[in-house]
Amino acid sequence: MKVNIAQIVKVFKALANPHRLDLFLKIKEAHELNLADDEKQDGCIGKECFLNKIMGNLGVGPSTLSHHLKELVNANLIETEKRGKFLICRPNLETIEQLKMIFLPQVDRPSKKRKN
Repeated sequence: MKVNIAQIVKVFKALANPHRLDLFLKIKEAHELNLADDEKQDGCIGKECFLNKIMGNLGVGPSTLSHHLKELVNANLIETEKRGKFLICRPNLETIEQLKMIFLPQVDRPSKKRKN
């Protein structure tokens, strides 16, 4: 796997802000709830998170929230979809998998022995 350094830098820059990290984690956790398609919990229905339901817990204003969302989208950490007047957010699973491949050791990778 070839690592796109510029993309990884964008990801870490986006997550370096505490509010963006909190927002990303809330969206990711909502996705991981594995709710049934019509089941509701904490502003989420199924695996989709309605932004207006979680923004009250973040302690930031609408314009600041909009900026944070833009940064998360630009880093390919989340995907958004407009439904009427609502904004649906979900994590970009492809980006998350790329990060896992970089930082989590692979079980089947042969270890290299050091020569003394």
